[in-house]
Amino acid sequence: MYGRKTSVWQAVDWCTVGMYLLMVTAGWFVIYGASSDFESADLFDPSGRMGSQLIWIGIAFSMTFIILMLDKDFFETLSIPIYILLLLLLLLTFFIAPDIKGSRSWLVFGSIHVQPAEFAKFATALALAKFMSNYHFNIFSPRNFFTAAALILAPMLCIVMQKEAGSALVYLAFILVLYREGMSSFLLLASICAVAFFVIILRFGGDLTGNTPTGELIVSALILAITLVLTLNASRSKTVVRTALYTVAATGLAGFLLSLYRPVNFVWVILSATALTVCYQIYLSLKNLTGKYLWIVLFALLSTGFLFSADYVFDHMLDPHQQTRIRVSLGLENDPGGAGYNVNQSKIAIGSGGLTGKGFLNGTQTKLKYVPEQDTDFIFCTVGEEFGFAGSVAVLVLFGLFITRIICLSEKQEAAFGRIYGYGVASIFFVHLLVNIGMVLGLTPVIGIPLPFFSYGGSSLLGFTILLVIFLRIDAGRKEK
Repeated sequence: MYGRKTSVWQAVDWCTVGMYLLMVTAGWFVIYGASSDFESADLFDPSGRMGSQLIWIGIAFSMTFIILMLDKDFFETLSIPIYILLLLLLLLTFFIAPDIKGSRSWLVFGSIHVQPAEFAKFATALALAKFMSNYHFNIFSPRNFFTAAALILAPMLCIVMQKEAGSALVYLAFILVLYREGMSSFLLLASICAVAFFVIILRFGGDLTGNTPTGELIVSALILAITLVLTLNASRSKTVVRTALYTVAATGLAGFLLSLYRPVNFVWVILSATALTVCYQIYLSLKNLTGKYLWIVLFALLSTGFLFSADYVFDHMLDPHQQTRIRVSLGLENDPGGAGYNVNQSKIAIGSGGLTGKGFLNGTQTKLKYVPEQDTDFIFCTVGEEFGFAGSVAVLVLFGLFITRIICLSEKQEAAFGRIYGYGVASIFFVHLLVNIGMVLGLTPVIGIPLPFFSYGGSSLLGFTILLVIFLRIDAGRKEK
């Protein structure tokens, strides 16, 4: 006797669906709180924020139903065509989209505005999962690695062309997917160091320690320290470690003795020690016929190059408004009425909420519209003001449980395609949460990243819904008999 076939409605993970519904519902009420004034507002007026968002919620729910009814292999089969289609749409958007606040990223159809960049996220996740789940894929193969990187970079470049650098940066979340699938920690370390070095150079660039620029001194010392740690990790030989330490000590002593007779820029002393250490690494590679030391050499060379190019990148490759936002975020510039206005008002709104908040619809900062974009990118300040610290923590815990659940489901996937796509979904949500909250609290520059399911906007809501529900459909497929 044959068993009864499990339907998709029985197989779908209702725990994740429940958290999704809770966030969408909570987001709609928070948008209502951010958009309404002290007088009553019509919740269902389609011309208002609340009514408009309710329509998009209905469209998102309809899309959820359609996706769940599709065949379980539908998205794996059509992943590459979907990716190509969205990539072409991104290119087309650059040419036909109107200029809105300096950006060409919105397609306008009457009163409806659609941002293709929001939908390219799930397309990129699908294409990456399809390519990396190939039986012959090996992430240590340069050809495979650079192909995977190209799949990520292509939509990023299209979005940068549209003057949406913030949206493009979100695609770096896929680095976490590569790392999960076996990518060397070198690239992850290099990425973290690049950000840290950039911040340190800008933050302390104008300071001097003796005759040495403080920012460059700190970064050069970090490069040398990390190079030595990597050397220790690559070789357990006491001779190798002792030789490297003696080289650094001798170079440092020579620099100190020279400083007694003439002014010395200790950045060059530290870099000399690093250069000698790198030469020693090259010698070890040639002697032992191994390439493990070459990664250390590459890190040291790239980091040194970045040390002397960070100022150029900041001064010549970033737009003036981006430079100002970064300076304000790092405390190098005080602009409470300009670039720092949003963040300052957001902090005031969140701080005024206290422990339990002022209550739903009782937030004065939001009602008086002190915080710009308070129902989109800065929606979290409404949560903080009306529901206080307790409400803010509840939202963060809910997101934490949501992302953790996706990761757990990803690990249960029988096929590599489902696992890789699931990690892509989790990474996108994690980066959006991290950057948006950091932006609202003034910990990261303001780059216009929405909070998933909370920020007002049809494109973001629909894009995040499709991203999630495709994974739920893939996950349900493993339970169907």
